[in-house]
Amino acid sequence: MALFDEGGVRLGIAPIAWTNDDLPDLGGGNTFEQCVSEMALAGFAGCEVGNKYPQDAGTLKKALDLRGIQICNRWFSTFLITKPYEETEAAFIETLRFLKAMGAGVIGVSEQSHSTQGLATPVFEGRHIMDDSEWDKLTAGLNRLGKTARGMGMKLSFHHHMGTVVQTAAEVDRLMAGTNPDLVSLLFDSGHLAYCGEDCHAVLKKYAKRVGHVHLKDIRPNVVKRVKDEKLSFLDGVRAGAFTVPGDGCIDFGPIFQALAESGYRGWMVVEAEQDPAKADPLEYAIKARKYLRERAGL
Repeated sequence: MALFDEGGVRLGIAPIAWTNDDLPDLGGGNTFEQCVSEMALAGFAGCEVGNKYPQDAGTLKKALDLRGIQICNRWFSTFLITKPYEETEAAFIETLRFLKAMGAGVIGVSEQSHSTQGLATPVFEGRHIMDDSEWDKLTAGLNRLGKTARGMGMKLSFHHHMGTVVQTAAEVDRLMAGTNPDLVSLLFDSGHLAYCGEDCHAVLKKYAKRVGHVHLKDIRPNVVKRVKDEKLSFLDGVRAGAFTVPGDGCIDFGPIFQALAESGYRGWMVVEAEQDPAKADPLEYAIKARKYLRERAGL
């Protein structure tokens, strides 16, 4: 029996399994055409935007239409606590226009001020902790951006992420408490919460009604332990295989699907599992994830 209403939830997959934006050598030889063709072949209806995608909306839309794929979201980096608001807003509006032209309804935002996710810094150490004034800047800025997005018929969904100023369950709590539910939703990412030792099920249960976008990511606990023990960076962990697709790691996705279904979630669920494509064939893992979602969520 299907958990979700027919047509209420659509499945996408991120291109980061084929070509990694932060580690260009991972999948460096994989083309945009290969990536989106294999997404379609594996049975996915949508995707997010990768570094090899055409930047012209018309060109990109034609390539995706040929394969029955559509854009559902794009990562957007904010610097609300370290740069003037107007700088972030200008780029935000430009990205909103692109996404709207592509038929997407969500923009995924991550605060990148002081982020260590792209640095050689050990991911479990040295992370910036915001003070009250920084929290005020972040939440006020997100509310303003959310209002701009809503005015353009779009939804801002905030992405908690390893190595950033919003990583832990307590930080998600403070962000949710300080932002307007009508303007800022949560981009729930199972893998990032589990990676930092949080109970992803408890976080989702608390905020299921505010979820605006979903990243389905699994982790390999033995690799995460190695990252912690050997003081590896976030990107070192990616290379080592800390992340994988749902059903291939340790996270039980049954309660996740149940919580989202009970909350009446409607929107995209996106498989996002950055790995080294030389070690984890993207098409093989995409098919594995699609099979798991069919069996566990009836999607």
